[in-house]
Amino acid sequence: MTLVRRSLLKGAAAACALTGLPGFALAQTASSARRFDPQVGQWRTFEVTTRVDLAASQGTTRVWLPVPSINSDWQRSLESSFSSNGTSRMASDGAEGARMLYTEFAAGVTPFVEVTSRVQTQNRSVDISQPGTHTFTPEDVGTLRHYTRATHLLPTDGIVRSTALKATQGAKTDAQKVRAIYDWVVANAWREPKVRGCGEGDIKTMLETGNLGGKCADINALFVGLCRSVGVPARDVYGIRLVPSAFGYKELSGNPASLKGAQHCRAEVYLQAHGWVAMDPADVAKVMRLETPAWIKRTDDAVVQPVYSRLFGGWEGNWLGWNTAHDVALPGSQEDRLGFLMYPVAETAEGRLDSYAPDTFKYQITAREIKA
Repeated sequence: MTLVRRSLLKGAAAACALTGLPGFALAQTASSARRFDPQVGQWRTFEVTTRVDLAASQGTTRVWLPVPSINSDWQRSLESSFSSNGTSRMASDGAEGARMLYTEFAAGVTPFVEVTSRVQTQNRSVDISQPGTHTFTPEDVGTLRHYTRATHLLPTDGIVRSTALKATQGAKTDAQKVRAIYDWVVANAWREPKVRGCGEGDIKTMLETGNLGGKCADINALFVGLCRSVGVPARDVYGIRLVPSAFGYKELSGNPASLKGAQHCRAEVYLQAHGWVAMDPADVAKVMRLETPAWIKRTDDAVVQPVYSRLFGGWEGNWLGWNTAHDVALPGSQEDRLGFLMYPVAETAEGRLDSYAPDTFKYQITAREIKA
């Protein structure tokens, strides 16, 4: 990404920040019209299985596997069952409510652990331009304050706040601020396929270096941090895609037979007139970069426009959320806190294994939809 292109993106962002006009005007793409229109409807039921198989270690081995911990108007986290040759128990991080299966293995054991969780999901869709059309339960003040706080990877002062203030200049309501930030992120950040895993979400470094290329944990964290810095409650939702998109978007799909690399972080904001609302500027960036052979650089392109429009206020229920936790302290861990818990985690006497390398770490995740 050249400096010339960055300056062009900044100009485009300024032009579209409050109007919702296309954030990119750098190239035309010949694309046929597509449809992406998730609507609230029937619940879908899935079973999701994560299995870890490790080599025997000279010391104690510990494994943490995320399980669904969100219960809301779009997800019901149901029962989980597990099997292992270690000592397992359901646990929580104790602060953010992230649930996990925690297993310890004695030295010399060849560890395996498998957990199967059942979850129900549905599509989300809120028209933010129409207050009063969406029934919701107001959130308590303490919870809203919690989701405007700073975390290790989401500072809300300095360059984060100054960037958000520039992006939201002239915006008065919370909905106007969120619209401006969504457009700014889409216009300025981009999907960078070379980033490992889902990224790290270090938004201060992203802004200080001007390198806003990343993946979902980077781009949606940037959106969440900017929202928090101007007083709008927001949170990342860490999860995984389960099955193909009903609308044919390959980059918004999961392969239930093998969900390696299907982890995906989304975002929510709390609006006074609507409650918690779905957002996903990172998936807009992903469609722009990867859905077609050519990198699409316009939000009014026929492939991009439907997702750009509908991921502001909605998302498709072919995905589950594990948790909304930041700065996660794993029970029994000998290592530092995690920025987030979205992948299996393991530690041996040699230290923490690489969660972004499922073939080396030796874990697999599968899903099965249960039809009524």
